[in-house]
Amino acid sequence: MSHTVDAWAQMPTERMLTEPWLEPLLRWTRQTGEALEATSDATVAAMDAAGVELALLSAWYGPTGSLISNEEVAAQVESAPTRFRGLAGVDLRRPMDAVRAIRDVATDERFVGVRIVPWLWELPPDHRSYYPVYTACVDAGFPICTQIGHTGPLRTSETGRLIPYLERVMLDFPELVVVGGHVGAPWIDEVHTMTAKFPNFYVDTSAYAVHRLPPAFVQHLHGIGRHRVMFGTNWPMLSPQRCLAGLAELGLDADGETAFLGGTAREVFGLN
Repeated sequence: MSHTVDAWAQMPTERMLTEPWLEPLLRWTRQTGEALEATSDATVAAMDAAGVELALLSAWYGPTGSLISNEEVAAQVESAPTRFRGLAGVDLRRPMDAVRAIRDVATDERFVGVRIVPWLWELPPDHRSYYPVYTACVDAGFPICTQIGHTGPLRTSETGRLIPYLERVMLDFPELVVVGGHVGAPWIDEVHTMTAKFPNFYVDTSAYAVHRLPPAFVQHLHGIGRHRVMFGTNWPMLSPQRCLAGLAELGLDADGETAFLGGTAREVFGLN
């Protein structure tokens, strides 16, 4: 077993899979031949097939309520406690409940961070609704995981712009550790700028097979992003095996590959 960590995965519930905004992703997934069976056994089997040791499973909360609740994620982690850790979600409409939820999971070893997907809320990450969450994450010592770049589902991509929205957050919360998921295309120049400007800004490659990473992002991975980029899949939309099939094409040396596959994620999420 390698030390590879999948920084973005989830086990969707039926109520999540029936959301209308998910239709483009489901259509694309069917075209690529990926299966959406995301039981614990199927997820572990997919991880084993690619040599992935640990996956971070996300809760999902949006304007319609919980799509994957923190309680459901806790149960998912319990189903394979040596293979999973959880990323909690919160309801931005109820700021104090959100703060309390983060305080609750901060003492639960099953959870290692918080994820909020801005396009789902149709609110950029510098909106005031997020600020109690950022404060609670700093207090808890949790990274905040978000989504950067264009939006695949039927929602606006504007919330995925790093500058000015995410930049303002990091200026206001210099202690906050931020992990931007889904690479950040088409704004790779902004990814590069943010990485140079903020030592606590990281990116994961979820939603991309590594052989399809934008060339500018591969250059970033070889340069300033060497220890600031972590592997992710967006399972079950993409399998770990599919995502890692072109790993050798990245041309990483041993240190760079170790950092990308798990070393950086283990440090950021305290998995060591």
